[in-house]
Amino acid sequence: MTYLMWTYFIYSVAAIGMTALLAKTLSQNGAVFLADVFDDNPKMATAINQLLVTGFFMINMGYALLIFKTDRAADALVATENLVAKLGLLLVSLGVIHFVNMAVFWKIKKSGDADKYVPAAPTTMVPPPPAPGTGIYA
Repeated sequence: MTYLMWTYFIYSVAAIGMTALLAKTLSQNGAVFLADVFDDNPKMATAINQLLVTGFFMINMGYALLIFKTDRAADALVATENLVAKLGLLLVSLGVIHFVNMAVFWKIKKSGDADKYVPAAPTTMVPPPPAPGTGIYA
């Protein structure tokens, strides 16, 4: 096999492995976060978590395939440099996508919590007088 073929093979295995591992980690820890965001509807939290994992796979693997092509590798050093550059770019993009998702759900949570901290409207009702014989002068 040429250096380029080894680079493609290792990149493919690493990209799929990293995507699967990160998706599993984000799904497990994200489930807790989404359960808190959608505390009144656990089925919605589970469904959104599954949709996020699916979207994560599609975006990440699509991007991994888009950056798949690399320059010719005359020797092992160039092949390794190409591989490291591709994996680094993939990891940075994964981090950006993750933090964008977290920011969106933090905003959703924050807007949902806003109702919890609004003080109740003041009341102007005066309590009724005590029944005869039950007051302090009875």
